[in-house]
Amino acid sequence: MTTHSTASWAAAFRSAVISSHESIDLFELRGFADQTLRQIIRLDGGGSAVRIRLSNRYGKEPLHIGGARLAIRTEGSGIESGSDTPLRVGGAEEFTIPVGEDAVTDPVERAVAAGDELAVSLWLPEDTGLSTYSAVPLRTGYAVPGNALSAPAFDGVEGLEELVTRHFISGADVLAPAGTAIAVAFGDSWFEGTGTTTDTDRRFPDLLNDRLREAGSTGWVVNQGLSANRLLTDEIGEHALARLQRDALDVPGVTHVLVHFGLNDLGIPGQEAYPETAPVPTAAELIAGFTALADRLHAAGLTAIATTVGPYKDTVFEGYSTPEGVAVAREVNDWIRGADSPFDAYADLAAAVADPADPDRIHDDYDSGDGLHVNDAGAQALADAVDLATLAL
Repeated sequence: MTTHSTASWAAAFRSAVISSHESIDLFELRGFADQTLRQIIRLDGGGSAVRIRLSNRYGKEPLHIGGARLAIRTEGSGIESGSDTPLRVGGAEEFTIPVGEDAVTDPVERAVAAGDELAVSLWLPEDTGLSTYSAVPLRTGYAVPGNALSAPAFDGVEGLEELVTRHFISGADVLAPAGTAIAVAFGDSWFEGTGTTTDTDRRFPDLLNDRLREAGSTGWVVNQGLSANRLLTDEIGEHALARLQRDALDVPGVTHVLVHFGLNDLGIPGQEAYPETAPVPTAAELIAGFTALADRLHAAGLTAIATTVGPYKDTVFEGYSTPEGVAVAREVNDWIRGADSPFDAYADLAAAVADPADPDRIHDDYDSGDGLHVNDAGAQALADAVDLATLAL
């Protein structure tokens, strides 16, 4: 039996969050007032207790939470009878998260396991302003008017909204056996899961976790993918080198970090400036950024695993794919595969899903339909491309 003396906190769920106040506006922006949110999270690993991480990192107003609950989710917005437990911060069931801050709830003493689906309900009595949010959680959330914390389900409630974005939740930790190894999938939409099927947990990190469990691993991977994120430039979200400390180095239990960046560095300058393209970074600039990232991971004592930049030629997003950008991606991938890379290992995600007849394109069998993101079968191919020995979880 795991006890507090033989256990330590480890990340069991992560959801990279962004600001509603950026200049690039790709996703639904919203706030809440006099509403209850019920949002579902799925744990990547288990332990003897759980705590939830809440965020007002990018809010412009203090976030007043009139009450919060944790329950076992059944289906849809439904929760298991008798599983509903108050979430407290500093012993208080009602609390406020200041502007720019995060909060970690007091531990809930409850055994949880990998694959458990938890419902986190937040009663928001006042106008929150535009929220700190996750853009592509691929998990349906729910909002209803008033205080509905104790409702067994939200089905049929007048004013019910289904949410495609996740709000104010950035993670969950579990009290796991000491020494549990955690890998962070730190990257862009290829990790967050854009293109895979909502509510089915078919993202690359989910499927990699399936392989790890089948192999008998005691550690797991948490997902810090952030769609449209870049290595070198802010928006969407803070660029990788800026968010590395918070979203990778500070993750409890982290031992390994998988990295996938570069697509948006190469594509967004053309897409945002279309039909005139802005300069794309050179291969030397991206390589310098990757090297700085690897150096910081190594300085923290972590294993750094690169992944090749995914193919994206002929994507439907106008201006995103340019001959110059595709050529840079090829050059960067050659460097990642070569002896000069500072990473400890690499997974060749590009080769795993490329069209052999045109390796700069995603194979039709793996294409989500937009030429930039993979579908469920493609995500499985990505997961299968990782040598589990490099993770040693």
